Amino acid sequence: MPARLLYLGNGPKLQSVAKLDERFESWGLEVELRWAYAGDFPDELSSFDGIFLSGSPHGAYEDIEFINREHDLIVEAAELEIPMLGICFGSQVLASALCGRDQVFRRANCEVGYVDLTVTPAASDDEICVELRDFVHMFVWHNDEVRSDHDDMTILAYSRDCPNHVWRYRNQPVWGIQGHPEIDERQAPVWFEENRGRMQKDGADVDRLKSQAHPALSAKSMIYRFADLLKSKCPRE
Repeated sequence: MPARLLYLGNGPKLQSVAKLDERFESWGLEVELRWAYAGDFPDELSSFDGIFLSGSPHGAYEDIEFINREHDLIVEAAELEIPMLGICFGSQVLASALCGRDQVFRRANCEVGYVDLTVTPAASDDEICVELRDFVHMFVWHNDEVRSDHDDMTILAYSRDCPNHVWRYRNQPVWGIQGHPEIDERQAPVWFEENRGRMQKDGADVDRLKSQAHPALSAKSMIYRFADLLKSKCPRE
């Protein structure tokens, strides 16, 4: 049997433009898609080999039922040593659940655009970051940020404007990615246009970003390697 991935959708739409749940399936995982945003959570976690946590328009620090339930789920999953990967809000809620609610804060301004993240030496022997070189290019868009000073965090990549873009929790298979490596050059213009108003309010030049749409293949290696990790550790294979 294939490795089972619990995919928690944290946005107002169950499936994002990136359709990452479908890509996980194409890489050989059995995906159980749950709309956490709408209160849809599994009854138990022991049957899952990994968990993915998606982005959201909400902040991990908000007192909202689905966010509070997700905090509890993350703590339980960490105790069960289930590998987890969170992107954007997913990264933030992982940090909030495992390292404290004050670990996530509202930035004074938005970081938005394609950036080159500096990769730290710790990435050289990290299971999902090992393919990264000195820099990794990806699209970022965030008003919230995960602090970089927690003892249980290993920082794997950062930008000039954000000291914690990719991190790992302790020595466990738990990672947070602040940016959006899942978006490819075909999906990016669609996503940017759908969010034109919000992005312009955050200071983005949407037309310029559409012209800069990039495959971000190096960044995507982190997602591929997470999927491979689940398959390699699946006891049912």
